[in-house]
Amino acid sequence: MSEPSQPYRPRMSVAGLAPTHAVEAVDEQGEARAMEIAGEFPLTIKVDDREVVTLMTLGTYPEALTLGYLRNQRLIEDIERIRAVEVDWDREQVSVTTVDGKGIVDWEEKLSGRTVTTGCGQGTVFSCTLDALYDRRVPQVTLRQSRIYALLQAIAAYNEIYKRAGAVHGCALCRDTDIITFIEDVGRHNAADAISGLMWLDGVGGEDKVFYTTGRLTSEIVMKVAHMGIPALLSRSGVTHMGLELAQDLGLVMIARAKGKHFLVYNGADRVEFDARPPRTPVSRKRRPGSPVHAA
Repeated sequence: MSEPSQPYRPRMSVAGLAPTHAVEAVDEQGEARAMEIAGEFPLTIKVDDREVVTLMTLGTYPEALTLGYLRNQRLIEDIERIRAVEVDWDREQVSVTTVDGKGIVDWEEKLSGRTVTTGCGQGTVFSCTLDALYDRRVPQVTLRQSRIYALLQAIAAYNEIYKRAGAVHGCALCRDTDIITFIEDVGRHNAADAISGLMWLDGVGGEDKVFYTTGRLTSEIVMKVAHMGIPALLSRSGVTHMGLELAQDLGLVMIARAKGKHFLVYNGADRVEFDARPPRTPVSRKRRPGSPVHAA
């Protein structure tokens, strides 16, 4: 599947904020230390002047976050319906203007059911998100153990904001061992939405990609990855029961507790090629005291 060279792009502001802020803290020895802390700001999404939701975000990719949120929640299905995305931090809002000015189609129905999720900073899932979930099937892929190891090694060089300030999660869009996009935010669901927004803008498909996150694989993250059309998830953290059930239903490869040379495949082990297993060391059998010795 070829990706379009010049996909449609709405008019957008460029209003990303600095990810960290300088502060002073006192350590356990009573000494003052110059430190950095992660930002956290409210951003209210409005579509044709109608409020949808308020997100708490680092603020580094507000336009992409907005687009990805609308896409992953299935509130707007076609990016060509969006004329402009304009962020105003003074008003703590982002205004999305549609081409026809009619806002979200079937607004009341789509926003009628809202579930607060376990996402950091509290995420939301609308009923229309769940309704559309089983309309698509992700492609079946095979992952090689050796390539998973190489990808984990490559990702270790990222997490820049976390290393400076902590308090954030990182998500990455990967192809084989290449990290295409790595985004950090105060919530992993925000980072996932921002990646989705960038994919939408650039016309990038998910069929040959792997989604990585430092956070746990909950049902919300599985839903977002499925809506992006990505067939495999990789996490440094663990999984939840509902996240696993959803991955099983949708046919996603789910790998967690992945760090260094260790990982656990919770779903799709038949699609992982274990090509880097070390040879087994023969187990030596020690003669118990008093046991007979048999001559050759």
